[in-house]
Amino acid sequence: MRIWVSLILILFGCAASFASDAALELSAADGSTKKPLELNGAKAAVLIFYLHDCPICNTYAPEIERIRGEYEAKGFTFYIVQTDPALKAEDAKKHAAEYGLKCSVLLDPANRLAKLCGATVTPEAAIVGVNAKVLYRGRIDDLFADYGKQRAKATTRDLRAALDAVAEGKPAPPAGGAAVGCAIPLKR
Repeated sequence: MRIWVSLILILFGCAASFASDAALELSAADGSTKKPLELNGAKAAVLIFYLHDCPICNTYAPEIERIRGEYEAKGFTFYIVQTDPALKAEDAKKHAAEYGLKCSVLLDPANRLAKLCGATVTPEAAIVGVNAKVLYRGRIDDLFADYGKQRAKATTRDLRAALDAVAEGKPAPPAGGAAVGCAIPLKR
């Protein structure tokens, strides 16, 4: 009997944790507040972890925007999650305009989303579904083989493959390799 009671309490604890994760509220660069894990009818939320001064992130800005343009129409919501704890909203907004990033830009100085998703570098993407379940976490593609080793063009498009799978109601395939980029300043 005690085992069953313990299991029920554990399950309710997990459900409460998911509910609190889904209610996570962050400030956006435009001055509003957002709950990025509340899907509001979207298939999933796509979080792109980003550092405004990371050259690898800024190289990816056009591809991030192309992906957003294509997959937002398929029912996904996109967020750029700025991971620099010292970045001010006005600077994040200016950066987004400079690099043509049109989705909501979130400020996450405590990197709560990165911790929740397990992200450690920028740019790294996460697709988050119902109950804040991480469906995919990994690289956008294989444009960067390693630091200082950039291909002429990507040959594997990991994030697009994951988005296609989720759009079809299938499990997202794992990333084909580690994301290459700048470290997220995580305090664990």
